[in-house]
Amino acid sequence: SVAEIATARADLVERARAGKLRREDLEGGTFTISNLGMFGVERFTAVLNPPQVAILAVGAVQEKPVARDGEIVVRPMMDLMLTCDHRAVNGAAGAGFLQAVQSILEEPGLAL
Repeated sequence: SVAEIATARADLVERARAGKLRREDLEGGTFTISNLGMFGVERFTAVLNPPQVAILAVGAVQEKPVARDGEIVVRPMMDLMLTCDHRAVNGAAGAGFLQAVQSILEEPGLAL
């Protein structure tokens, strides 16, 4: 569940900040999120670390003009780039994942 992931994440962050991560805490991952957006980086391509199957690069949120209902409005936007190992993940599945992430970011209630 999302709550279980949040609890596990909080534990890992606490141990990382205390310098107490174990080797097994860093092994066995299948997916990474790389957020350089918090440093103002607009977009970047993240490098996949084998044996992981995908990595999501998250860019900075920026105010950009977009068309909505025939009008030009300013909205917060960010770039998400997904790198997949195509031996494990079909590109269409990756595109579907990005569409799902976009939907949740645009309508957070969908994640509940």
